[in-house]
Amino acid sequence: MNWLVFALMTVVSWGLYGILLHSGQVAMADKSNGLYKAFLFVGLAYFLTAVLAPLAMLVVRKADWSFPTAGMGWSLVAGIAGAIGAFCVLLAFANDGKPGVVMSIVFAGAPVVNAVVAIWMHPPEGGLGSIKPQFYLGILLAALGGCLVTFYKPAPPRPVPATAAAVKQAPH
Repeated sequence: MNWLVFALMTVVSWGLYGILLHSGQVAMADKSNGLYKAFLFVGLAYFLTAVLAPLAMLVVRKADWSFPTAGMGWSLVAGIAGAIGAFCVLLAFANDGKPGVVMSIVFAGAPVVNAVVAIWMHPPEGGLGSIKPQFYLGILLAALGGCLVTFYKPAPPRPVPATAAAVKQAPH
C-alpha cells in the first residue's frame, strides 16, 4: 500500500500547487510580468526537484546510464505537457481566474482526459463494450464535481475599506 501513501502525497502537493502558485504570482508585485517571474521560479523548482533529485538517486542506486529512445521521448513529452499545464494555470490566474475555481476545473477535468487517453492508448481487453457502466458514471461524476465546486464556491471575504484598515492598524 506504499503507492497509496505516495498518491495521497501527490494529492496534497498538487492541491497546494494552485494556491501557492497564485500567491507567488501576486507576491511578485508586477501586474504585467508577475506570472512570468513566478513561472521562472517554478522552472527552478522543477530543476532542483526533477533533475538534481533523480540524478542523486541514480548515483546512490548505482544505476546504469542507458536511456532507451522511446523512454526518453515519452518522458520529455510528459514533462512538456506538465510544464504547459503549469504555464496555462498561471495564464488563467492572470486573466482573472481564481485559484479555487481554476484548480477545481483542472483537477476535475484532468482525470477525465487521463481516462479517455488511457483507453485510447491502451484499449481494454474485450474492447470498449467490456467497460463497466460505473466507469462512465465516475467520469460523469468527476466532471459534475468540478462544475459544482466552480458554481457553488464560497464567496471571497469582503475587502476592508481603506479608512477602516488604517484605523485598525493605528497604534493604540
